[in-house]
Amino acid sequence: MTLQLSEKHFSSMQAESSVRRIVTFKVGDRTFGIDVGMVREIKGWQATTPLPHAAPHVRGVLNLRGVILAVYDLRTSIGLGQTEATATHVIVVVDIEDKVAGLLVDSVSDIVDVPVSAVRPAPDLERDEHGLIEGLVLLDTDIVALLDLAAVIRDGGAEAPMAKARAN
Repeated sequence: MTLQLSEKHFSSMQAESSVRRIVTFKVGDRTFGIDVGMVREIKGWQATTPLPHAAPHVRGVLNLRGVILAVYDLRTSIGLGQTEATATHVIVVVDIEDKVAGLLVDSVSDIVDVPVSAVRPAPDLERDEHGLIEGLVLLDTDIVALLDLAAVIRDGGAEAPMAKARAN
């Protein structure tokens, strides 16, 4: 299963109004979101090749039509342990900081339009010292945490303090 998204269409709609178009996805019982313009495609789980000495949140790499793609385990990044990937898991392929990367998530939920004014700042929590969450949105009864993908990929979130402690 692969879903291709046209970022030109979505980004032009976003620029015309004060609405953010968000792709929402699940990791466990938590809902996360990212701007749809960052999503290149959504593909079914494919086994990755592990890399030696990679950070704990780096699941490995895979070949995506000739491009070597690093896949990051979002469950590990947020401190819930490593994902036991099955055929129901998906990889959200994103463009971030001039790179293409993949996020391993449990499932993709929806694409929603959110008024910019509805995005609330994330509470200043010691647990989120790496700034993985850029904001929060209330959708019906669900709170969606908007991710800062650069921080997820760069730091790996909750696992990073442990890696720093081992280095000291």
